[in-house]
Amino acid sequence: MLRLTELRLPLDHSPQALAQAICERLNISADALEHYSVFKRGHDARKRVAIKLVYAVDCTVKDEAAVLARYRAAHPKDNHVQPSPNMEWVPPITNGAELAAKPGYKRPIVIGAGPCGFMAALVLARMGLRPLLLERGKVVRERTVDTFALWRRSELTPESNVQFGEGGAGTFSDGKLFSQVKDPRFLGRKVLEEFVKAGAPEDILYLAHPHIGTFRLVSMVEHIRREVEEAGGEYRFQTRVDGLVLNPQTRAVEGVRTADGEVIDSDHVILAVGHSARDTFAMLQAEDVAMQAKPFSIGVRIEHPQSVIDVAQFGPSAGNELLGAAEYRLVHHASNGRGVYSFCMCPGGTVVAATSEEGQVVTNGMSQYSRAERNANSGIVVELRPGVDYPEDPLAGMAFQRKWERKAFEAGGGDYRAPAQRVGDFLAGRPSTTLGDVVPSYKPGVTPTDLSTCLPDFVVEALREALPKFDRKIRGFAMEDAVMTGVETRTSSPLRIPRNEAGQSINTPGLYPAGEGAGYAGGILSASMDGIRIAEAVALDMAGKPVTLPPR
Repeated sequence: MLRLTELRLPLDHSPQALAQAICERLNISADALEHYSVFKRGHDARKRVAIKLVYAVDCTVKDEAAVLARYRAAHPKDNHVQPSPNMEWVPPITNGAELAAKPGYKRPIVIGAGPCGFMAALVLARMGLRPLLLERGKVVRERTVDTFALWRRSELTPESNVQFGEGGAGTFSDGKLFSQVKDPRFLGRKVLEEFVKAGAPEDILYLAHPHIGTFRLVSMVEHIRREVEEAGGEYRFQTRVDGLVLNPQTRAVEGVRTADGEVIDSDHVILAVGHSARDTFAMLQAEDVAMQAKPFSIGVRIEHPQSVIDVAQFGPSAGNELLGAAEYRLVHHASNGRGVYSFCMCPGGTVVAATSEEGQVVTNGMSQYSRAERNANSGIVVELRPGVDYPEDPLAGMAFQRKWERKAFEAGGGDYRAPAQRVGDFLAGRPSTTLGDVVPSYKPGVTPTDLSTCLPDFVVEALREALPKFDRKIRGFAMEDAVMTGVETRTSSPLRIPRNEAGQSINTPGLYPAGEGAGYAGGILSASMDGIRIAEAVALDMAGKPVTLPPR
């Protein structure tokens, strides 16, 4: 089988055009093409009046070796035709059930039921190792009820919300499934295939920027839980881990201690908590687990009419079904030395309340699969630096987040409404007293105010410089009535838990930091991929085999 990349066709091409393009690329007749399938489809909208669909396809042809040799001879510097790579995932051990049947077997523990945790549990369960997954929050359906209570009635449940519960923070998001992480083993493809098996739409396998949407994510994580349990794994919800049991001489993990005092023995503990498990990070620091301060970013959510973004990005092709709701990605290097960039852009979505602690306001973005809501929203955030903006202490970034989240809570009125401001007012340096044509989507509501009261001065300065620059790239981005809602603080973990080449904490053997909370991922796909890698490391160690994680 051959893989062809960079096949470019008009947006309105005929059904036969792709097969014709394959034949033309390979210089073969139509009857020599036996079969083809789309591996990836994206688009090139740099010329809005002539948008192209860009395909990568896998195909089988007659006399494949001869066709490939002829192509390479004619195009020696062209790598757009190659043998299709083997993307099959192979379990690192095959005797997991045998290991689990031995007397005194200690199950591996996974802490956290987000994408990293549930994929780690799924891989371990399929290898027969009977993992135990501990989740501080509730099952996804109950968690959804609690989350809606905050959005509709300003009632926060600290252990069950956008951040905590089955599915992790990604459950209430756009469900984006693309990553810039290098993936030579095609673990990302395995993740997508598992998601499709669990009920995700099949188009995530070939779209360049696939997404699922919240409602489908809910049923998907339920399906994965059933698979884990049917394979011998176990979930325990509303079970917060409050301590580690460590060997006093070696510091090796011997188990965990839950909030109700139960001690569960295990020599292999995967720490897959998200970036908002602040009490867990404090516990780890108290246990002297090595941690490092890490850069992250804060800013606001900005909303525009989706139609404005569609026209700016796609011109006369705006609204085309193949293109869907337009996205954007923006970066500006401000004169104060700060990077400003768009984050977690949600086409046709809503801004959501994402706090996990009382007396604080945090925003995030969410879309359904249809991306059919009126507004587009995105985080517009500014880089922070440990040792410059807050101390190098690993927990200092969390304290910095909390400071501005409390200020946002106060500026919003003290009832989980969020502070909001028109872009025109923000750029002019005046508070907003009313809002304009763009209706903010944040629930339980917003309070027009001055966002400069709940953001650091250097963030405000960088945002005011960046917005007009972004308007040059996307016409209408700095429109007067666009709405900014604060604050966006949970862009990534403010710390990293360093691990060695075996995937374990550098000073706490048997503890496997993983995923976004540990500083090794930045979204659903990369967190899921890291969960697979760490599950493999655990399985190899349990089988007594050498472990060396490939570089990230």
